[in-house]
Amino acid sequence: QAQLVESGGGSVQSGGSLKISCEVPQRIGANYYMGWFRQAPGKEHEGVACIYRDNTYYSDSVLGRFTISQNAAKTTIWLQMNNLEPEDTAMYYCAASGTYDSFLSNRFRNVPYRGQGTQVTVSS
Repeated sequence: QAQLVESGGGSVQSGGSLKISCEVPQRIGANYYMGWFRQAPGKEHEGVACIYRDNTYYSDSVLGRFTISQNAAKTTIWLQMNNLEPEDTAMYYCAASGTYDSFLSNRFRNVPYRGQGTQVTVSS
C-alpha cells in the first residue's frame, strides 16, 4: 500500500491553532480525492475535510475553523486548524479516495490509501 505520512500533530490549548501535513506520492495526490479523517477516543471515524482540484468539503463540525490545502505538485496536503476546541482532540488520518463520498459518509475503512495518523490534543 502506498505510504501517506502525516506530521505536525501536538498539544495546544483551547482557542489555539495547529497545522498538520501529509506527504503523498504524486500519482495519488494528482488523481484522488485527498483529505482528513479523525477518530476521537471511543468514537467512529469522521471525515472532516477533502480537496480535489481546488474544490473542498468540510464537515459541519469544523466548517469555518479548518482549512484544507494542497501544493501545486500534489505531493503535500495540509490541514490548518484554528480556534481549536477540546472536542477536536483526536487522531487525524490523511487519506486518499476515489470518491468524495468516502469523506462525506465517514467511510474511513473503505479508502484505498491512508496514513498512520497524527495525534492532536486540545486542552481546556
